[in-house]
Amino acid sequence: MTPEISVVIPLRDEERNVVPLHDELTRVLKGLGREYEVILVDDGSEDATFARLSEVQARDRRVRVVQFTRNFGQTAAFAAGFARARGEFIVTSDGDLQNDPADIPKLLALARDHDVVCGWRKDRKDSFVTRHLPSIVANRLLGAITGLRLHDNGCSLKVYRANVVQPLKLRPGMHRYLPALAGEFVASVLGRTPRVTEVVVNHRPRQFGRSKYGLSRTFSVARDLVGLRQLMRDASDPDAPAPVLYEVRRVLESV
Repeated sequence: MTPEISVVIPLRDEERNVVPLHDELTRVLKGLGREYEVILVDDGSEDATFARLSEVQARDRRVRVVQFTRNFGQTAAFAAGFARARGEFIVTSDGDLQNDPADIPKLLALARDHDVVCGWRKDRKDSFVTRHLPSIVANRLLGAITGLRLHDNGCSLKVYRANVVQPLKLRPGMHRYLPALAGEFVASVLGRTPRVTEVVVNHRPRQFGRSKYGLSRTFSVARDLVGLRQLMRDASDPDAPAPVLYEVRRVLESV
């Protein structure tokens, strides 16, 4: 059956998180009583992440694995997942188990009346100086430029209607602005007011592996803000060229 829900998760060097992530997702998604698929994107891992993903896919027909030829970044990984998603609703999350799959049902419940539902990590469990403080600064800057004021643009746990993100022409680094890009698409192409909301979600300490992000992310956002309004328009323009973001080595999926 065609899935109603597609879960898209990028992973890079998360070998110890793959199996527990799959176990938690399976418990939550099966409990929904709705058809779903899980698309796991290996973004150039140099450890045994792909081997663990292969094992998970071999025993779960709902899992599809995309392996990149090298590391292309989180935007590329999301874009690859969006391109392959078959569900009406696309759930995004990180692969490090700091996002809690148990929050997915409440985001999906809100998604019935919204285009985008964003998680808000109100009680963050990571470094204040290198993660939380840069996030506060970046979110305020983004709200001022885009007009979409969210507490936590950087939280990967979100739900999108597929029809507002799949047409987007994404460029490297644009995953940070997906709610604003989707909102621009709804307003300029679909011709209506975008429906975007946020809800507090659980945030857990990282148990395995290490973070791939830090203070440099804030500087990237500050650099992007100069031309962000134009980037938002380009992402929604059906006549704009679509950048090549990634190269796929292989795809594992059940026939």
